[in-house]
Amino acid sequence: MAATLPPPRLLPSGDSAITVEFSRNIDDAANGRVLALDRAMADTPVEGVTETVPTYRSLLVHYDPVRISFEALGEHILALAQLPIPEATKTRRWRIPVVYGGEHGVDLEDVAKTLKTTPDDIVARHVAGDYRVAMIGFTPGWSYLSGLAASMQMPRRQNPRLLTPAGTVSIGGVQTGVQCLAGPSGWHLLGQTAVRTYQLHRDPTFLLEPGDAITFVPVDTKTFAEQDRAAAAGEIVAELMPS
Repeated sequence: MAATLPPPRLLPSGDSAITVEFSRNIDDAANGRVLALDRAMADTPVEGVTETVPTYRSLLVHYDPVRISFEALGEHILALAQLPIPEATKTRRWRIPVVYGGEHGVDLEDVAKTLKTTPDDIVARHVAGDYRVAMIGFTPGWSYLSGLAASMQMPRRQNPRLLTPAGTVSIGGVQTGVQCLAGPSGWHLLGQTAVRTYQLHRDPTFLLEPGDAITFVPVDTKTFAEQDRAAAAGEIVAELMPS
């Protein structure tokens, strides 16, 4: 089936990287091809390739132009990109606890008003979603998730905040996401999780990987505080479900 799909576009990114673009839109089909190519390149290492970075709809391939040319690498990439996408043998599913609303989710009330419903309904809709990690980016551990219900989608804030809390769980456009470190954001803050998707001196340093499945579970403020203390000490408070 993958062989019937159009080949990706190969775009030079400076003199030492290639952007392999599968689509100009955010969609799971394109992201599936991105992750399949990323795995294929990891399984069949190429002399001169130094790093691959998967995104929603493209794969950035860094290479050493002294060791391999753009043309040679491009041919190899196109050949791998046309291979059938193998069926996933195992998908990791994480249950991530979230405390919604109040000081932990300051935009929950406004989101409910905008969507003409109640905060409780917004929470119910959000936890009912079946999400997938499409990419990691922006800041360490920032996990972009596909699968947000159409009834939850809304434009980003007109005025982004310069600082939002670590652990924020938010929505923006067609996406939801888990922000690990404190930082700027134009998304709508629904809640907060104690889960550290990135923790420098923990093994693993990065908890979530592209392709992982995510389910959110609501918790109260007391549970959040307990989990936050445990996570600060290096515990993984997310639950990895049996495969």
